Amino acid sequence: MKFVWGIHPNALAYSMTTLGAGMMNSIFNFYYVKLFLNRYKISEAAFHQAQVVFMIWNAINDPLFGYIQDNSAFSCCSRRQFSILYGAPLYALAFLLPWFPWKHYEEGDWQSGLHLIIALCAFDGLLTFVLLAQCALFAEISTRHESRLQLIKYNQVATLLGSTSILFCGLISDNMENFACFQAFTVLVAALATACMCYTGKYSTSQYEQREICMENANLENGDGTLSWSSVISLTKQIMAEKNFLLFVAMNFFQIFHLAFCNNFTMIFADNLIPKDVLPSSLRSIMYGAGFICPQCLVLLSHTSLKKFGYYRIILFSFYFEGVAAAAMFILGSEHYYLLAFYLTTNMVIVQASFSLFNLPLADIVDADLIKHKRRSPLSSMVFGTNALFTKPAQSLAPMLVVTILNQFGYENLNNEVAQPDPRRVIN
Repeated sequence: MKFVWGIHPNALAYSMTTLGAGMMNSIFNFYYVKLFLNRYKISEAAFHQAQVVFMIWNAINDPLFGYIQDNSAFSCCSRRQFSILYGAPLYALAFLLPWFPWKHYEEGDWQSGLHLIIALCAFDGLLTFVLLAQCALFAEISTRHESRLQLIKYNQVATLLGSTSILFCGLISDNMENFACFQAFTVLVAALATACMCYTGKYSTSQYEQREICMENANLENGDGTLSWSSVISLTKQIMAEKNFLLFVAMNFFQIFHLAFCNNFTMIFADNLIPKDVLPSSLRSIMYGAGFICPQCLVLLSHTSLKKFGYYRIILFSFYFEGVAAAAMFILGSEHYYLLAFYLTTNMVIVQASFSLFNLPLADIVDADLIKHKRRSPLSSMVFGTNALFTKPAQSLAPMLVVTILNQFGYENLNNEVAQPDPRRVIN
């Protein structure tokens, strides 16, 4: 592989999808809950209905797309690069769906619930199609641990750059108070993200480039290459028979739950627990941006530690840190506003940073499956998709559970008030 100015071109091409997706995903996950609750005035029942539909679709589409990408005879699905190239424009269009209301929504309007269902399902479907192909590329570009760490390094730089979209979006739109500026910024982000992902589709390569050879081998005990439910079930059983895979899925479920909790509600907690005279809007934008930018810096700085101690010990240490920090904040209480702001930011940083390493153990599981079952090509998309089948529901369960708890303590009434909520009333 030829290097230009010290840059690894294949790692750069791979990371460009991370850059584009990072810009869109950060904004989508951070703002959509507040948008539908506060601006579109969606009812709690409609919100829960949308999350249930999303949870079902979210769980189904990953293994479905994984099987299609590993077995399809169409190059737009079987070639990882083509999946990214052709899926990128649709992915960007799906990202824009929630930010443009169909009408002026009244409180409890059923159309806002339908809007949320379509926005969530469309965005996640295209996200899955594109990023599942990228996850498969991660496992297929190289089986060497050093090469994968290099991909992680490039990936974190791309994620770092992509996560700045939260910072700039907050500053430009005054944390979504200026909605017209917010909408214009999302259109710009969608255009830039499409260009980034198309770069991956055109210039990335893997060690399994000859997909025709792989397809002959990926007929997967069927012998004819046709898609069938029996082969889906057979492959899923083989993957789930691995103890390491099951343990990883259990851990990943709770990590995704925690991550969705942080992404969706950090802004809501800060708005209702920290007065604006204590933390003005500009500082809040910096705080939210830091919650997405600092995790990537942390992973980049821990590159040497990853080589020395391995990802297992680093991830385990992050879990210990999260537990100790949560206990300390609980004991101190939420009336310490600056400590609370620091804790909310730090919690986002640690959760995001540890989650950024999760592709490493999953790629090792792909390698183990390849060796154990003597496959000539890895079932990368199937492994990542089967993992998502059991872990993605956490993305819906987190907001459903938290919104229910918040409304039990009066958040829905506070949300309907025009004035800034008094944090002392929320606390008491």
